[in-house]
Amino acid sequence: MTHLLHVNASARGDASRSLELATRFIGELESIDDELAVDRLDVFDGSLPEFGTVAAGAKMATFAGQGHTAAEERAWSEARAVFDRFDAADAYVFNVPFWNAGVPYPLKQLVDVITQPGWAFAFSPESGYRGLLQGKRAFVVYTSGVYAEGLPPSFGADFTTTFFRDWLGFIGITDVEEVHFAPTVVNADVEGTRRAALDATLAAAHRFATTERFAA
Repeated sequence: MTHLLHVNASARGDASRSLELATRFIGELESIDDELAVDRLDVFDGSLPEFGTVAAGAKMATFAGQGHTAAEERAWSEARAVFDRFDAADAYVFNVPFWNAGVPYPLKQLVDVITQPGWAFAFSPESGYRGLLQGKRAFVVYTSGVYAEGLPPSFGADFTTTFFRDWLGFIGITDVEEVHFAPTVVNADVEGTRRAALDATLAAAHRFATTERFAA
């Protein structure tokens, strides 16, 4: 059985273009593998713990090999619960809309909660960082209302994919497929662009389902 975690980073519910594609991807996988177990995490549902001053103190104490205060231990335990849920997955589906050239803020909150030393990464003064979540796969849907590759700077910039690709690699997830649906608003043929993105999504789902690591 494969355990898949779907991280929905859209706040638009049924109107979300990125969520539509992510849902179709998962539905295609489920039609191929009836034992697929899907966990859904909506980063906008308010369930993510705060990662502020106390939690940051716990992180730096851990990084330095020091103990935690009682408050730090509580914050660290809350973060650990989110990480354990994330780490339990064999594969991931992320739908990520562009927000002001970057990722939606609660998705960045998820990143900051789970990207901790000894959990998602290790560090050596000699060799630097090493991602610990290796052997996992990810599928990412990116959508943008106005920005699209090849347009002039006045139509926006893309720090979304560069950040998210780097983060996945940083924690050890290097087997990644992407589909882009852009632009979704300023587009004379938005339906044609949608169909192309959907075709790419379904094709990616079949590649996902037939790889040895996913099917094992």
